[in-house]
Parts: sequence; structure tokens; C-alpha cells
Amino acid sequence: GTRPLVRWRSCFRPLVIGGAAPRSSTSLPSQARPFPPRAMATAAYIPEEQRRHDFQMMLACSTHLGTRNLDFQMTRYVWKRKPDGINIINLGKTYEKLLLAARIVVAIENPADVCVISARPYGQRSILKYAQYTGATPIAGRYTPGMFTNQITKKFMEPRILVVTDPRTDHQPIAEAAYMNIPVIAFCDTDSPCKNVDVAIPANNKGKQSIGLLYWMLAREVLRLRGTISRAQPWDVVVDLFFYRDPEEVEREEKEAAALREAQAAEGVAAPIQQWDEAPIAPPAMPAVGGAEQWADAAPVAPTEWNAAAQPVPVVEAGDNWDSQPTPALQQPQTGGWDAPAPMPGQGGGGW
Repeated sequence: GTRPLVRWRSCFRPLVIGGAAPRSSTSLPSQARPFPPRAMATAAYIPEEQRRHDFQMMLACSTHLGTRNLDFQMTRYVWKRKPDGINIINLGKTYEKLLLAARIVVAIENPADVCVISARPYGQRSILKYAQYTGATPIAGRYTPGMFTNQITKKFMEPRILVVTDPRTDHQPIAEAAYMNIPVIAFCDTDSPCKNVDVAIPANNKGKQSIGLLYWMLAREVLRLRGTISRAQPWDVVVDLFFYRDPEEVEREEKEAAALREAQAAEGVAAPIQQWDEAPIAPPAMPAVGGAEQWADAAPVAPTEWNAAAQPVPVVEAGDNWDSQPTPALQQPQTGGWDAPAPMPGQGGGGW
């Protein structure tokens, strides 16, 4: 039963003319094997210091940590498997795919034709910031089916390229993009399906820091390729703006800031509080203005009785103005106590 197998194998032997058959590349010694191309060959135009800093940021944001599950199409991007079962992503290929995706996005003439989608909350702020700085069209939250295929919908659009945060969560826009022949760029984890994905960027798309860093690096590279910012200087936009923030945490920080402002304002105008067992606090002395005497040193005014006669009002003489009228003198009120009899009708000067 092994004879046909030997004949079948013999038919694939290479034809040798004038010598022995060469050994395959797998049988060559380690020194003679061709060295695989470096993963950073396409990033030769980026300074070494900048690449080292970018890799440090990706490591700090856990971009290299995948999941315990591994899709067969993501095997090429996995470098190692930890003892606890977590797959480690090759960051060299991640960096290379980021640069490739940036060159593809820059090739689109109208920036609004680039559509970025994220149905997960961790990526919504990232895509909004990415769209703010690059001019793309964001779709944050739930995706309405038919936005790419149904022309009678109000939100119908025809983008030139699609950038997706998670292929598993955003499967509907990826399927519609396949119907409309729209290229898809997706951030794929080790367990993400790569069906209908044209450019898969291997990275951790579960963490909020990792997602924010990936969009920040993609936006920075797009702006540098467009010539908007210089590659010699760092981007003035911090990566923290792309990170997801919990609404409860934001509300708590706002309350703490408001309470701190109120406390600072109260400390500036509050008077000292006197305790019940302390000596009374003396009022501060008022300084003299222009050498004048204190108001407390003035001679006391003799109080008047409540039934004393009212003083006459002085008459003010008219000035020299031609249109001024003389001010009539006011009559002095009758001097009488509270028990004086009221005048009878007809005895006064005028009637009513």
C-alpha cells in the first residue's frame, strides 16, 4: 500500500541537471538562511527616538495584550503566549499597520469621506476627537442599519473608506461596506473576526487607554503626512484627550472642584469665629483720615423729646438765575402736644 505513495512523492522531486538536488531553505544551516525582513522596514523615515517613545507608550497602555482566544487569521500577528493563556501581540506589526492605514487615509482627497465608527462606549470619545482633528465623519453609538445601502434613509452616506474600532461589535457596517465595495480598516484583537476586513491593525481593542492611544497615533500620522504638523516637533495635543472618561467620575470631579472653589472663597471673606469660652474679640480701631478726630470723640448730641416743638425750616433764597422762582416759606407747625384739641371745621385757614 505504500508503493503508490512513493511514486506520488517521486513525481515532485526537482529535476537536477549536472549535480545534486539543492536542499530546501528549511534544511539550510542557520547562517545560510535568509534573514526575514524587519518589521520596522517601512518606518525607516521615522527617527529612532520617536519610535522608541511610541513603543513605550503602547506598552504603558497595554496595547500588546490580547485575549486568551486566538482567531486563525490573527495567528500571524501573535508573538508569544503567556503561561496564563493571554496572547501577546507583536507591536512591530502593529506599528507597521498603523503607518499603512495612515497612508491609505491620506490618499482620500476629501477628509469627510473617511468614516470612523465605534459602537462601544470606550471608543466614542476617541473617534470624536479623531474626527475633530482630521475632518473625518464620526458615527458614535448605535449604527442604523442601511446607512450605506438604503438610499431612502435620512442618514444615508457613501464614504470612501471605513475605520472600525471593533469588528465584532461593528459587524453591521462592515457587512454593508462589503456590499458597497468600501475598504475597511479595523483594530483587531486576537479573537476578532477578520471577515471583510481589508487592513487589520493588531492591537488591544478592549482597553480604553489602548483605543485612545491608537486613534491618537493614527491622527498624528495622518496630519504629519498631510503636512499639517511637523515631524520634527511633538504634537501639542496630549493623548489624554482621546481617553474615555466615566460620566460619574467627571461629575464627581466637578463637584469636588466646585466645593474647593467655595471653600477658598469662604476663607477669603469669613470673620473669625468666637468661641463661648474665649475672651471677647475687640473691634479693630479705625484709622484717622487727614488728621481728623474720631467719630467717637465728637460731642454727643442732646436728645430731643418726642413732643418737643419742631424747628422751623430755613428759607432758601432764590439765586440770580432769570428763570428761578422764589421758594415759598413754609409755615411753622402749631406747637402743641399730642393731647391738644383738634381745630373745629371752619376755624382753620381753608376748608375741605
